[in-house]
Amino acid sequence: MTTSLENSALRTVLADLSRPDHQAAVLAMVDAYSQDPMGDGAPLSAEARARLIPGLRQHPTTLVMLAFAGEVPVGVAVCFLGFSTFAAKPLVNMHDVAVVPSHRGRGVGRALLAAVEAKARELGCCKLTLEVLDKNERALRTYTAAGFKRYALQPGAGEAIFLTKSLG
Repeated sequence: MTTSLENSALRTVLADLSRPDHQAAVLAMVDAYSQDPMGDGAPLSAEARARLIPGLRQHPTTLVMLAFAGEVPVGVAVCFLGFSTFAAKPLVNMHDVAVVPSHRGRGVGRALLAAVEAKARELGCCKLTLEVLDKNERALRTYTAAGFKRYALQPGAGEAIFLTKSLG
């Protein structure tokens, strides 16, 4: 998918993690996200940098979309296929969605979401899922505009809450 982004074309591609240029782009984008205040607030550790690409390549459900402005990577969506037991169909969880600060507000996030959605439809998925920090207002606006909403199974049952438990 290609759209206009000021003077350079914005394009999204399904990352081919066997390609060194795509590996470098994914690593750069995930590291940029890690450094962001809405990420980890620090660069990826040397250990995480060394394990990221091999780990993504070995994980059987990895799906990564990259956004480029011209030839420069400006965004990433690291996703994993999952399965909805209630729909009995696959789903795509967008684990990390990030746009470099210099390109925020320029349609990169929308393009990544559209590209992931198109791929999910191609794969016969029933839904997209993601988590977002409640103070990440820019991302929340983008996701809401793209049709995402808080998850509830039925009225009155409440909304889903994302929990985590570190094993490290």
